Amino acid sequence: MEPAVSTFSTGATWGTAAAILFLLAMSGFFSGSETALTAASRGKLRAQADKGSLGAARALVVTEDNERLIGSVLLGNNIVNILAASLATALFTALFGEGGVAVATLVMTALVLIFAEVLPKTYAISNPETAASRVAPVIAIVVRIFSPVVGVVRALVRMILRLFGVNIDADAAIMSAREEIEGAIALGHTEGGVEKEDRDRLLGALDLGDRFVEEIMLHRSGIEMVDVDAAPETILDQCLNSRHTRLPVYREEPENIIGVIHAKDLLRAVDRAVRGDGGGIEAVKTFDVADVMMEPYFVPETTTLDDQMRQFLKRHTHFALVVDEYGALQGLITLEDILEEIVGEITDEYDQPDEPILKPEADGSYVIDGAMTIRDLNRATDWGLPDDEANTIAGLVIHEAQSIPTTGQVFSFHGFRFEVGERQANRITQLRIRPLA
Repeated sequence: MEPAVSTFSTGATWGTAAAILFLLAMSGFFSGSETALTAASRGKLRAQADKGSLGAARALVVTEDNERLIGSVLLGNNIVNILAASLATALFTALFGEGGVAVATLVMTALVLIFAEVLPKTYAISNPETAASRVAPVIAIVVRIFSPVVGVVRALVRMILRLFGVNIDADAAIMSAREEIEGAIALGHTEGGVEKEDRDRLLGALDLGDRFVEEIMLHRSGIEMVDVDAAPETILDQCLNSRHTRLPVYREEPENIIGVIHAKDLLRAVDRAVRGDGGGIEAVKTFDVADVMMEPYFVPETTTLDDQMRQFLKRHTHFALVVDEYGALQGLITLEDILEEIVGEITDEYDQPDEPILKPEADGSYVIDGAMTIRDLNRATDWGLPDDEANTIAGLVIHEAQSIPTTGQVFSFHGFRFEVGERQANRITQLRIRPLA
């Protein structure tokens, strides 16, 4: 077999080798840029941009259209990789003959793997925001140059996918910012970087826009009310003995709420009656609660917690009565109720003693009050019981059973065993729950 004869001069050989190295460097640049720009936190980039970082500001602009960005980077990366492989094949074939193809394949695979993939991507994933800020100005030019080609490729890809019944919405985001935040919080808790209390507070704040006042309101059966026609002494005694600052006032029937009395307004009125001209302790008997009560504030039960909190802040009030679509009273909600969905139970010196902390029995079961909300149980136990169809544990059992269970009945659904412990009239007051697995 005749020895291979090189068709490259010494200068051409070194020039081709230099071109290959340059193309490998470009490949590494594209690979690292793709990783940096997709892994960088837009929140951190925004913070850096607000501090005057032009690179971070450019990175924010570039990453607005991820599909176009990734398409342009991949196009550039493939061009330089194919060109580098072609030059390497030509060079090694000229140097080693037919065996040069195998040599070129081995050498280029090793070089591309180490210097064009692993090394730049390792750096980029370790310093995503810094790397993204540095490469963004150049990548912005690349995206602008390759945009026409990328646009054609995107249209072609969508057309091919449509033939297989897959429709891609060009404006649809793969994952919303909120989902990304929730996922990061959940992952941080799983990995031990975020405490359970912090996770609950952060997720509670994010959930306010998806939850409604009917889910957390105090049901009308538990509302303490004042009868406007009651004797003044009776009203005073009721307000003084109550642990609440604000009490709804009704006339004739509890459904007919005509106002709300504030303990401080009541105290001022009594003080004026006793200390005023011709006043005295006997003047309290002529006191009329209707003169000092406030107008009631009604809200529909379908109002989201986020909107209701904004309304509370806007109206400078902390108390609202909840009505259904027919205007019938359903319950009441306070600003404190909404805040408790974020920070947990808020108590003061007038609140009832704290309920005992849930503790598992020997068999892993929990004895639960039927009125406990599914959300509170999930937060306390890290369970995942659904709350789409019911707000309370008792409501979930009734919904799944499609009837009102009797004491001692046992059900299994959603991976849990539910045993009805106590029932009063049509209300399930106690349940024993344990995971099946």
